[in-house]
Amino acid sequence: MGKYVIAGIEINKVSIKELFFNKTMLFSYIFLVLGFYGVYEVFNERYFLLAANAYDAGLHPGSKEVAEAMKEAIFGAGGEVKREAPWSLYIVNCMYMIYSGSAIIFFVALAELFNVEIIKKTAAGFMTFGLAMVFGGLFTIAADLNILHMQWMFLTPSYGAGMWLMLPLYAVYIPFVLFEIYLLITKNKTWAKKIAVAVLVLSIVIDFIEYYIQAKLFDMNTARHLWTTYPLLTFYFIVSAFVAAIAIMLLYSMLVYKEKLKEQFDTLIQFLRISALYTIAMLATYEAIAYLFIDKKWGAIMLFGEFKFYFYFYLFLAIGFPFLLEFKKHSNKLWIIMGAVSAVIGTYIGRYIFVYGGNAYPMSDRFGTGFEKYGEYERVKSLIYFNPHLSEILVVVGSIGVVFAVYKILDTLFSVSEVIDSH
Repeated sequence: MGKYVIAGIEINKVSIKELFFNKTMLFSYIFLVLGFYGVYEVFNERYFLLAANAYDAGLHPGSKEVAEAMKEAIFGAGGEVKREAPWSLYIVNCMYMIYSGSAIIFFVALAELFNVEIIKKTAAGFMTFGLAMVFGGLFTIAADLNILHMQWMFLTPSYGAGMWLMLPLYAVYIPFVLFEIYLLITKNKTWAKKIAVAVLVLSIVIDFIEYYIQAKLFDMNTARHLWTTYPLLTFYFIVSAFVAAIAIMLLYSMLVYKEKLKEQFDTLIQFLRISALYTIAMLATYEAIAYLFIDKKWGAIMLFGEFKFYFYFYLFLAIGFPFLLEFKKHSNKLWIIMGAVSAVIGTYIGRYIFVYGGNAYPMSDRFGTGFEKYGEYERVKSLIYFNPHLSEILVVVGSIGVVFAVYKILDTLFSVSEVIDSH
């Protein structure tokens, strides 16, 4: 295969067919079509259908369309995010994609800093897939945001709002990760090694800041007391994301590095399995301690109420089953894959109950005298939690297509999945 060399980086000479119509891209397009249909459904309802509000009711008295819109808003399950539960499946998936992708990048940076040779050889592939997951998360959150009116964010800025924490973060974070990948695959090894340690340390700092800001977004939402009473929320996000990230890295390794690493493949798998064992144990310890601190009403909902099935299913899939498999040190690759898949699904359920659990009993401090009593919401409790609409699910499916498309394009052009000679 011919190559171009630009700024010390080799770019593969590939045809349009090889770049955009290979098997992985065709697979991604199926997911992307479903995802964009979900986006269309949401945006059509949000921006282009008649709104159920007082203005339209006054402008069109007796209108059947307004009546139908109001009926849909009260009793229906339309594609728009319902504002009584402002953080729903979009946030679940955004959290999962961004946190897990960032955790892969974070974990690789830590391993490189501690000179783990097998990770140094595979760092570019792992980091690129982690970055692709970040883009998948951003695709999801774009469907949730009011992006057709995004100009007002700049015309009337509110610097304490969540978006004004996220915008500068990802404006720095994404280019920095791309720079890290550039250093890994560049042919200017001498120059790259001179600044490698500084870049790795800075990477770890930036990753930590990212998790801190994400935790801050939840902690700012004082109406959801579950989130504000979770102890060391930044640490929880890091540990739980590491469990998901290492499971994803195991699956990625099985698909990509089994043939490329040959006899060193087992070394990589064993390192990831040991790492999984420690992170799963840390997550289990955190969950056991956290419920001593969180709001007791929410704790009861999680442990004994509406979310108990999800919660114990999460503990089994994310912690119990994978820990048992890794602790037993099964050499059969099928068991490793099963444990990794279990952890991926389990940690996703964990994100789901964290977000939806926070919506279970919204409180407010409307009068400045403290949070209102839970009893105030008993009559509408059934409206506060609801299953995701199909359009939300389709957007999540589309985010998977984004992940694979971004990764495959970068790998086709730059061969990021090739084993790196770290010497």
